Amino acid sequence: MPHLWLRAETRPNEARTALTPDGVRTLREAGHDVTVEESEQRALPLADYRAAGAAIAPEGGWRGAPRDAWILGLKELPEEDAPLVHRHVMFGHAYKGQAAGARLLDRFRAGGGTLYDLEYLCDAGGRRVAAFGYWAGYAGAAVALMSWIAQADGGTCPPLSAHPDAATLEADLRAGLAGALPTVLVIGALGRTGTGATDFLQRMGLLPTRWDVAETRHGGPFPEVLAHHVFLNCILAQPGAPVFVPADAVTRPRRLTVIGDIACDPGSDFSPVQVYDAPTDWQHPARRVHGAPVLDVMAIDNLPSLLPRESTVDFAGQLLPHLLGLEADPDGIWTRARDTFHRFAAPAGR
Repeated sequence: MPHLWLRAETRPNEARTALTPDGVRTLREAGHDVTVEESEQRALPLADYRAAGAAIAPEGGWRGAPRDAWILGLKELPEEDAPLVHRHVMFGHAYKGQAAGARLLDRFRAGGGTLYDLEYLCDAGGRRVAAFGYWAGYAGAAVALMSWIAQADGGTCPPLSAHPDAATLEADLRAGLAGALPTVLVIGALGRTGTGATDFLQRMGLLPTRWDVAETRHGGPFPEVLAHHVFLNCILAQPGAPVFVPADAVTRPRRLTVIGDIACDPGSDFSPVQVYDAPTDWQHPARRVHGAPVLDVMAIDNLPSLLPRESTVDFAGQLLPHLLGLEADPDGIWTRARDTFHRFAAPAGR
């Protein structure tokens, strides 16, 4: 049976994980070996993993893991040039022209390892089998509203910190939205991310304009985006994606003052939001890309970690059935992810 090795996340403010203690118990009962690294920032306590039967390893121990182990994580690996010899399950961000992606693929080529990118872990119909989309939308809508509230006081969104639960986050925002409410447009409203964003907005008493394929299939332009106070993009960058906010939008007449690019693909060649070129972060959640009138962009690529427990339990529950079928791969999910990697990692000219 496959040996699963849950590595510690090293990115600041990343408290999520891809496997819960209950998942460890289920995998162990099915005959899997499971190793869990120590972590000072993981939202779930190490003692619970130990009680579930996991072997415990020091943080970063995956580098010396048995060659046949599957290394399970979420966000990027530490920046280094060491070849990667294992099979890694993670969000690689390596297939859409991102600058860091080429370096990551070089490391896999050098070591002979394989990337099973969670974004491309899809069923036969092309739908992702496990995604943080709902909680990305939920948290992204919250941070976009934080940015809009901060503008009323002449500033930008203050630094973020994780919330213990959704109810606490909602209470914080209600207190800040005591006055007038913004108009909000959500694109991709019928997907996981758009549903999460819409749910949060409705919890705040807002009725957003909700667009999906039917409203965007004509390809643009989309003047309605500039006619709302807040725009939330919930559509991933991909070939053929429409441009919702072109580069010259900052100088056009507009009500728009906050963009929440929840999909967050600024380094992609296919980004539908073209007024910024780098993600924002927890210390500086929104970047001012224009003044008079102001326009702030929020583009954080680990938004669900604002609610790390809820988003972890949701995502890990979706992924667990597929980890149980890891090498048998009855649905072809892992084979498709491997083939996608080989297609992008093939040396130039092949």
